[in-house]
Parts: sequence; C-alpha cells; structure tokens
Amino acid sequence: YSMFPYPLKSLGGDWTAPWEDLQKYCWRRHISSCLRWPGHYSRAPYPYFSSRQFSLSCRPPFLFESGTQFQYYKWRPNHLSNASLIHLSRHVMTSDRDEPSSKRRKHQGTIKRNWEYLCSHNKENTKDLEDRNVDSTCEHCEDKFDFSVMSYNILSQDLLEDNSHLYRHCRRPVLHWSFRFPNILKEIKHFDADVLCLQEVQEDHYGTEIRPSLESLGYHCEYKMKTGRKPDGCAICFKHSKFSLLSVNPVEFCRRDIPLLDRDNIGLVLLLQPKIPRAASPSICIANTHLLYNPRRGDIKLTQLAMLLAEIANVTHRKDGSSCPIVMCGDFNSVPGSPLYSFIKEGKLNYEGLAIGKVSGQEQSSRGQRILSIPIWPPNLGISQNCVYEAQQVPKVKKTDSGVTQAQQEKAEVPVSADKVSSQLQHGFSLSSVYSHYVPDTGVPEVTTCHSRSAITVDYIFYTAKKENTAQGPGAEVALVGGLKLLARLSLLTEQDLWTVNGLPNEHNSSDHLPLLAKFRLEL
Repeated sequence: YSMFPYPLKSLGGDWTAPWEDLQKYCWRRHISSCLRWPGHYSRAPYPYFSSRQFSLSCRPPFLFESGTQFQYYKWRPNHLSNASLIHLSRHVMTSDRDEPSSKRRKHQGTIKRNWEYLCSHNKENTKDLEDRNVDSTCEHCEDKFDFSVMSYNILSQDLLEDNSHLYRHCRRPVLHWSFRFPNILKEIKHFDADVLCLQEVQEDHYGTEIRPSLESLGYHCEYKMKTGRKPDGCAICFKHSKFSLLSVNPVEFCRRDIPLLDRDNIGLVLLLQPKIPRAASPSICIANTHLLYNPRRGDIKLTQLAMLLAEIANVTHRKDGSSCPIVMCGDFNSVPGSPLYSFIKEGKLNYEGLAIGKVSGQEQSSRGQRILSIPIWPPNLGISQNCVYEAQQVPKVKKTDSGVTQAQQEKAEVPVSADKVSSQLQHGFSLSSVYSHYVPDTGVPEVTTCHSRSAITVDYIFYTAKKENTAQGPGAEVALVGGLKLLARLSLLTEQDLWTVNGLPNEHNSSDHLPLLAKFRLEL
C-alpha cells in the first residue's frame, strides 16, 4: 500500500498495522476517497477497524466525508487503546486482479449460444445455427406443427434491489431497469419464440412496459401476480398467429386455512389450440411456475408442485383417460438430481425418512432439519398422493360469439383410490427435461443462474415424453412424446463461461438467469 510509508503485517489475505504508527499519518490527511465505515456503502473500498481489536461501543457512525478532517468529529482517537490495530481489507482495497480468479470483473463481449439439434434431419436441413426457426420445412405441414417455447426468469427490479448483495460484482448502470428492460426485450425479439413463460414479472412493469411491448410483437399475454403483497408474478405469452386460447387456469399456492401453505408463490396453466388447416387438432397445455426459494422448506416445495400437477391433470384430462401434450416451464428452485427433480422426471418419490432440506438439493448440510411428515400435506387440501384433485374437474371448452374462446369448468366425480396414505408420491405424466444439465463429452455442469453467491441450475423446461434412446450419453438423447418431438434446444453455459463476462447480469444479459429455449414438433 503506497499510501503508508511503514511496513505492514500480513494477516491471512489482509493487512494490519499498529494504530499508534498510523494515526498521525492518517489524521492529517484527507483520505476520504478510500475510507468508509463498514456497512455504509458495501461496494466502496475501505480500511476498517476490526471489532476484535476494540470495543464495538467505540465505533463512530462514519469517519470521513469528502473534504472533512477527523478532528471535526466529537469522537477522538484516544478512545482507542495504543495496542489497537487498523485493519486493511485486502479484497476491497486492491484492484480487480486480486479478486478470486473465477469472479474477476471482465469485459469480453458476449458468449455465443448455439442451437443443439437432437435429430439428424434438422442438422441436414438447417445450416445457420443462429436461425431462430430451427426447421421450417414442416412448420405448416398438415400432419406436423412446429413451435418454440422460451422459459425466462427476467429478475424483478424490486427483488434485485432488495437482494443487492447478490449483485456486488455488477457495475451499477447495468442494474437499472431502464438499462435492463431494453436488453431483455432485445433477447425476446431475437429468439422470437412462439410461447414465452416468464417468471419474476413485476406487476407495474408488466402493465406499463412488458405487456404493451410484447403485444406489439404479436403476443397475447396472460399474467398471474403472486398473492399477498409480493410485487411480481408469472406470465405466459403466445403468438396470435400460432395458437388460440382455450382456457386460463391460475393456481394460488397460498391457502390460509392450511398452515403449511402460507407462501405466496403461484402457477399459471394455459390450454392452447394450434392454428392449423384441419378440422380437429390436439390441444397443448403450457404451464409456468416459480416455486418457493427457501432451501429448507422442501415440504412446501413438494406441496406446491403437487398443486400445479393436479391443475395440469385437471386441464388436460380427456374422456378416454388420456391427456394432451404438456410443456411445463419455470424456476423450480431445485437442482438436477434432487428428490424434487427426480419426482418430476420419474413420476414417483418415496419420501420416507427424507430430510426437509434435502428435497431441492440446494443445501448439502442436513443439520437441525426435521424429516418430512407422512403425509406431507393435510387431507383438506383436496389433493391425493397421486397429485390429482380428489374431486376432479373436467374442462369443457366453449367458443364465444366473438370468436374468443374460454373454458367452462364442470365438476365430474372421478374415483380416487381410498388406499391408506403411504410415503409414496406419484403423478401420471411422463416428463423429460429439455436439457441434460451437463456439457456433452466433458460432463461439466451447465447453469441457468449465476450471481455473487452461486451458479447452479434451477430453471427447466419439462415436457411429456417417451424416451427412445438414452444410450448415447449426457446431452445426446432423442425424446419423442405422444405426438411431441424435441427438435432442438439453445445451448446453456457453464459457470466458468459466465464469469468470463462478469457473471449475471452483465452488459448484454440483463437477468441473473439465462433464457431457456426449445423447439418442438407436434405430430398430428
């Protein structure tokens, strides 16, 4: 440190020097440009007085302001003992070169994300990897219907400001909504997905900017705000030119009569009809959600998921017992391989003896955690262990005179087994993840979110699928769905990739999540 003419003693990664040697030097100089009190402005470089080295009651509220010398404050340096040390924090005093190598501030432009094609047919027929339409040759065929889906947590501005500690690596200008929204809209325009599933959509921004902007791009928008006083919610937007709306089904996970369900998360389920030139075509169910974050409340997460699955089962139920194709998107606040993730993909989960904090896999430690109760949720929720309503509702669709469609719900009793409650959860869908969550060949984990605290995968696009071939290793599977075929996906990135552009958000990516994008084909 060139400002001090004395040798400094190393203390781990930081430095200390005797107070009596430094006070004369510091007291007579204006060093306000580098001196801040801890907690006053978290991003400013500052030397600070260690609480181990003198009583907390001696701390002044703020030592220096620009152009102000220390002697103008009532607090005096003799309040410190002669043995006190001044502590210079190495991490905040030094340049970016002394930050951890994986989190240094870097400005190396954008990282290219390529389309990954899962069918050889698409590889042969599509040359430009950045073409928004993966394979348009069959988009309007009578027996095929292609469509694309994006899932994107766009980061609510209020949540960003309430959790500013997660974005200390960011330059301040890139965190302003006036900078972020044009970037987010630019991404949406570029990828031009037929269906958008957005999370953390702030209500005031949705009404004044997001919805009008998307409607001008040809989208019809449906929105469900979180309950309580939460400022954000989920939106599903679809192209007028591709789909007609059959039903809108919001799901509120908060139930005031059930103590377990006291959180304000929500889900949104839409039933869409493809616009194709034939008399009858199968409908498609699009679901979007943002499950509870709290890593130690796996009981709430599983119950919220069961409520969403029950609504999907209700919406997609057909008289012959089958269901239409499903695409389920969202921020599930659970990592790949966790019990919650496995339950979605495998359709079953034996949770007997499972620690409540292990459900989502966000935390490895199970200290002080209780075991999930059997059953997890009370009977008065009205949802069975098979994740269906005890009294199932079968949707009947009716068109209005204006041509706008709406769903009328008519209750129909569906028998639900009265077997005694076990620790086995089940659902009746065959769901696969669009992504493999690991880079093919290397096995390095992909991530969907990256900020100052962590870089993990919590965002997913699931869809009803019957896997044909999973023997080619991670990232190489080809999935067919009772009519649905996964054609391509936009590649994800690794944590190392993202820190080369200073993590998320950055100058080009204005959320702390990456958008997920997949192209499907509906076999008619």
